Amino acid sequence: MTRPPTAAQRRLIEAADPVTGRLTGTDAQLAALMKRGLAFRHPRPPHDHFLTPAGHRVREAEPEPDVPETRAAAPAASASGVFAARVGGEDPSPAAGPARLREVRGAWQGLLELRRMTNPDGATDRPCGWERGHLVQAAALALEAAGHRPAGPDGGGGYRVRETPQPEAVAVYAPDDAELRACAAALEGAGWQAGEYTEPRTRTRYVLASPRRV
Repeated sequence: MTRPPTAAQRRLIEAADPVTGRLTGTDAQLAALMKRGLAFRHPRPPHDHFLTPAGHRVREAEPEPDVPETRAAAPAASASGVFAARVGGEDPSPAAGPARLREVRGAWQGLLELRRMTNPDGATDRPCGWERGHLVQAAALALEAAGHRPAGPDGGGGYRVRETPQPEAVAVYAPDDAELRACAAALEGAGWQAGEYTEPRTRTRYVLASPRRV
């Protein structure tokens, strides 16, 4: 088995861009991460280095002892400042205001750059592999970047993005039909396929969305 990364390499991994996984470091440091299968060099200029799926797993599994127990109530940003999309149901107060808007805009621009760098044709108008591996977070980011407000802790007042049993699909709920249609339009504008459905038992309306491939 491959040896675990050194403390210095973990610091590089933790410092990677939270959305794109872009790495910064010396040539020797980046080459060492590539040798371990934790990074790859993009074939197109400017030939930046990015975390591989294994590198992302190392970062996601890294313990965060300085994060307080109340973090689950405010997932918009961890103690380390890593951006997190709001899927609905969180306490919005710690993430409200102009600072959150700047974070969302920056994360969305980073995601578009990741699409450009990782989609085979460089397209930015459809989701990339990272989004297909993080469906709920990716859909929530697209909605928040389009100006939609996530639901609060009581479940009302905005969108909620949830996993579904279907592969590569999420369910989006909203407080009324007008907001539901607006969420569907926002996702379609972000490169997703979206359709409106009704749950048979509860008659609850929702949007089923999946990343567009072509």
